[in-house]
Amino acid sequence: MIKFSTIILIDDDPINNLINKRLILKNESTENVEVFYEAELALEYIKNLDKNSIALILLDINMPVMNGWDFLNYYMEHLSFRMDKIIMLSSSIDFQDRIKADSYNCVKGFIEKPLTPEKFQSIL
Repeated sequence: MIKFSTIILIDDDPINNLINKRLILKNESTENVEVFYEAELALEYIKNLDKNSIALILLDINMPVMNGWDFLNYYMEHLSFRMDKIIMLSSSIDFQDRIKADSYNCVKGFIEKPLTPEKFQSIL
């Protein structure tokens, strides 16, 4: 099992974040789970992480102001040197979203909500 220095949840839904944070902490894959309801705040946090650290980022697609695609575009332009593992975690069942996610080389997977222990294990 890989231990990440930080796991970052980016989702505007507080219930999803609460449930996902508890599930992740139970798994003991990290001691540090950071929750962001806005993608812009997550990007600011990531910019300040140690350049050698590797974060697991669980990213929702549909959020107000900056959505998941906007986040990915910014990440690719300004933070592509990082070795983070980004997983799209979305309620979207649109196959086009999966194809679009695959077009970003920083995205390592696409999981439909809800996050379960089995789904979480599959991305570690």
